[in-house]
Amino acid sequence: MIARIYSAALLGIDAYPVEVEISLERGLMTVAIVGLPDSAVRESRERVIAAVRNSGYEFPNRRITVNLAPADIRKEGSGYDLPIAVGILTASGVIAETRLAETWIIGELALDGALRPVHGVLSLAWEARKNGIKSILVPPKNAPEAAMVQEVNVYPVETLREAVDYLNHDSNPDPFTVDVEQLFEEERKYLVDFHDVKGQEHVKRALEVAAAGGHNIIMVGPPGSGKTMLAKRLPTILPSMTLEEALETTKIYSVAGLLPPDQAMIAGRPYRAPHHTISDAGLIGGGKYPRPGEVSLSHHGVLFLDELPEFKKNVLEVLRQPLEDASVTIARAALTISYPANLMLAAAMNPCPCGYYTDTTRECQCPQPLVQRYMQRISGPLLDRIDIHVEVPAVQYDKLTGQGGGESSATIRSRVQKARELQTTRFKEQKHLYCNADMQPREIRKFCKVDTEGSQLLRSAIERLGLSARAYDRILKVSRTIADLSGSEKILPDHVGEAIQYRGLDREVKA
Repeated sequence: MIARIYSAALLGIDAYPVEVEISLERGLMTVAIVGLPDSAVRESRERVIAAVRNSGYEFPNRRITVNLAPADIRKEGSGYDLPIAVGILTASGVIAETRLAETWIIGELALDGALRPVHGVLSLAWEARKNGIKSILVPPKNAPEAAMVQEVNVYPVETLREAVDYLNHDSNPDPFTVDVEQLFEEERKYLVDFHDVKGQEHVKRALEVAAAGGHNIIMVGPPGSGKTMLAKRLPTILPSMTLEEALETTKIYSVAGLLPPDQAMIAGRPYRAPHHTISDAGLIGGGKYPRPGEVSLSHHGVLFLDELPEFKKNVLEVLRQPLEDASVTIARAALTISYPANLMLAAAMNPCPCGYYTDTTRECQCPQPLVQRYMQRISGPLLDRIDIHVEVPAVQYDKLTGQGGGESSATIRSRVQKARELQTTRFKEQKHLYCNADMQPREIRKFCKVDTEGSQLLRSAIERLGLSARAYDRILKVSRTIADLSGSEKILPDHVGEAIQYRGLDREVKA
């Protein structure tokens, strides 16, 4: 007898339907799993046999063939345990087929028949909705995540026996539900605030400009000047995530297995700060069967690279594609996967190896050639992709001991939000643009026109600093953002002048 159970597999952050076919035939009792299974899928044979028997059912003494279709795409993970067990019991006549056609099933089985959570359930629920599926059976810990997709009924089952009872109509539980809007509001809270930062007003201004236009930024200053503290607070002034952005980000964390067990949604802007010893595969993703890297985990958020020159050169160079394309493509012999990577890059570095080259209170011990070699560890093409360069000096004593703090993140975010709303209106006809940083040369020519005085400022900066064409475009885009923050439809010379000030590293690297 043949039974068909429906489940799903992951390809990148998306899921695709998988049909689990079970065939029982006369012969010695064996279980063969075909359809390009990985080791975890092949090992499900032992888990399924033990779970079926320990749940009080008789395991059929037959030759059993399990086919995972489509058979030309590799299947991985332990999520096929439950559909395989349900398929075997269906082929044995224990489970009726009435509910199987409209139900997708996923879950890992313990040896006693209990269900354990698996990765990527949000993607499965999303795909189920696209395919018109009415209900899905999932482990209880995956239920809040799956219930984010409200058009599908989510039924959490604690054990294999509960799954059998549901499919046989012996139990009719209510579907698991969550208040998505309430959960969304509860989860998008931050534990840090710009109000905590004393001094550094010009750096806060640069971060506000970066947030308003979605620009990448690098901060240069001595140790202890507050670069990391400021970077941690950058997500708090970005526009609040939309529900669509939150669900897309949650899918990435679910696939990567990084969604906290007590959290159903990533509603706050992600902040990732990998150590400088990270590999290129860890940064952009990779492995034999590619998994998301730090750039994808920073999707719709901030990727902070502290001590930027200490990163390996090949690691920094692989950043160039995701910074330009807002996605990363990982090619392997078996498959090619693309992950989203629409992020803001925030970086920090010392001005020299000892860190005190620009410090007015401590003397730098580094010879000038060493300083230049240190600055040149960051390649020109990568530096060109960072729109804003800002110097972060050491904080003065009177600023540190002052009682009052700076503006709150909410106050700054309100101005950023207004600037982003102007950009949304501006780019309503360009569906691929969301903020000024996304503009390509065609849009720059259309939306970043400057007057004669502004053009003269730009010409002087290009000739004096030897800026590249890409840096020229960056200045125009940052000028447009500064104008948006001031509510000006036109880009004024003051806006251009401020944007030119944010290219400070160009003169250092080319010195």
